[in-house]
Amino acid sequence: MKVIPMAYAATAASAALAGSSNSSSGAPPLSCNLTDIVLELPANQTQLYQPNTTLSAVALGLGVQNYTCSNTSTWTNVGAVAELFDISCLYNTPLFNTIPNITYAAWDITPEAVTPLDLISAFSGDPIVLGQHYFIPNPFGSGVSPKFDFTSARDKGNANAFVVGARAGDLPAPTGNQDADWLQLNGVQGELATTVYRIQTKGGQPPASCTPGSSPISVKYAAQYWFFGSTLTN
Repeated sequence: MKVIPMAYAATAASAALAGSSNSSSGAPPLSCNLTDIVLELPANQTQLYQPNTTLSAVALGLGVQNYTCSNTSTWTNVGAVAELFDISCLYNTPLFNTIPNITYAAWDITPEAVTPLDLISAFSGDPIVLGQHYFIPNPFGSGVSPKFDFTSARDKGNANAFVVGARAGDLPAPTGNQDADWLQLNGVQGELATTVYRIQTKGGQPPASCTPGSSPISVKYAAQYWFFGSTLTN
């Protein structure tokens, strides 16, 4: 039976999120100093580098990675959709780096009709929703680009509260090939951030192969997203 582990994992994750929550309607929490928060990247690697700008938020991303089957029988990533919850104030707690794992444990066995917001809200009541993550047509070329959009949540009413990113670094997850890569994205449009990092990933990788013509698939995942270098003004 999966009811007990789902309830346990979701309760633990949402209790942690509740600790950094005061409202899903807009204002960021006031109880933590973002200048104390340090991005920790794996040593002895050159794909991701430390930011030189100011941190504006750390989010838990909970959603799906989307794939289509290529004519070479491999899955090709065509974007992601995720809800972004504020976990900035959980820094220096034991749950900060484990929240993606804990939340993913519940998310992975949650029925398809349940959304990330449904899952977190059912247990924590009122988490701070920063915004949404999804993909759009590349504004400067072919393919698609990741977008982080806070215009309908934390920064509602600010049309510039988004960032479209371009990949600047890609590191296989230190936890293994079952987890989505860690990424560094440079902002190419919008004022939400100049650099975004995806780290502490859990899940998100497709099966090793597919049959050409197979239907697209969505693979659940969780991750931390770090936003640096905001130029937003009120």
